[in-house]
Amino acid sequence: MIDWSDVLAPALQDRLVLLLNHVIGREPAAMARLLPFQQATLVVTVQGAPAWAPPLPDLALRITPAGLLERVVEPVSEAQLRVAIDASNPLASALAVFKGERPGVSISGDAALAGAVNWLFENLRPDPADEVARLMGPAPAQFLAQAAQAIQAALAGLLGRAGR
Repeated sequence: MIDWSDVLAPALQDRLVLLLNHVIGREPAAMARLLPFQQATLVVTVQGAPAWAPPLPDLALRITPAGLLERVVEPVSEAQLRVAIDASNPLASALAVFKGERPGVSISGDAALAGAVNWLFENLRPDPADEVARLMGPAPAQFLAQAAQAIQAALAGLLGRAGR
């Protein structure tokens, strides 16, 4: 019998690394911040996932000489940095991200590398509207951006009422 997590997890991790590199690559300052840490490894762990969610394997990354990331396939015994993401409440975490907050992330390890990764967390954001504009033109991108803002406002309103 096939264990689908063994098949899907590496493919999903590879796609995530492509997305991260796309976001990092759009900002030369981000690549420059990672350059001093070439060959350093970091491990991202998801902790406290709900019982209904499949367990997520750790994501091991190595910083390349270009200032980007590559997924490390072999087991990492000693990582220079560990990033733990709290997934105990995925909905609250997703809504916090919509608000521009960084929910439940803890970083431990090399202080200089932690500072560089923290800078990435604070300053880099994917820009879906920019990607749509690049692929389809500015009009569809503007429409999608307005729709996303409306959804974000509606979710914020629901959260505000639920908190009372």
